[in-house]
Amino acid sequence: MLKFACSSLAIAITVICGTVAGAPADQPAAAEEGFVSVFDGKTLAGWEGDEKTFRVEQDAIVGGSLAAPVPRNEFICLRQEYRDFELRLQFKLLGEGTNAGVQIRSRRMPDHHEMIGYQADLGDGWWGCLYDESRRNKVLSGLPEDQRAKLIKANDWNDYRIRCQGRRIELWINGHKTVDYTEPDESIEQSGLIGLQIHGGPPSEAWYRNIRIRELK
Repeated sequence: MLKFACSSLAIAITVICGTVAGAPADQPAAAEEGFVSVFDGKTLAGWEGDEKTFRVEQDAIVGGSLAAPVPRNEFICLRQEYRDFELRLQFKLLGEGTNAGVQIRSRRMPDHHEMIGYQADLGDGWWGCLYDESRRNKVLSGLPEDQRAKLIKANDWNDYRIRCQGRRIELWINGHKTVDYTEPDESIEQSGLIGLQIHGGPPSEAWYRNIRIRELK
């Protein structure tokens, strides 16, 4: 009787432990350790920018409109500044010719709508590139142009992973590394604001959600 009871207990323990051990390796609890959400999905608390251009819709920050052209580049920024961090978010672009991006280690230009700094770029021909917005005004690093669009799920949600540590910036889209860049110019600041962009142009929308960050030491 005791032997049977112990066997039953052992089976029960094995089943319970097996369920836990067999859990998917990519569970959020494991993958997101140390990350903090910086967007509550409901409001723009903690962010600053033109709320005529940016709004919250379906648990996402949405920039622009499909009903009218976007007059100019606009950005909505986290109020806190960051130096070394890993940022994860999801994005989708809607509309023909839509262009957008995620500003990192950037600043707002005084008395201007633009930002200056690094941009993790988005849009046809620009997917996954590191662009230097309003400073050197050029692509600093990226995949060959004919490979960029292959990473993207058009009109659907995509994952962006952005890691900045020291003078090194790395970008991934949907798990594929697109940039590994080390800044050679020691005069360029390596801290600043994080912002979400909608580029001026035709009727278009840039959607951003599940925005979370982990500061690195």
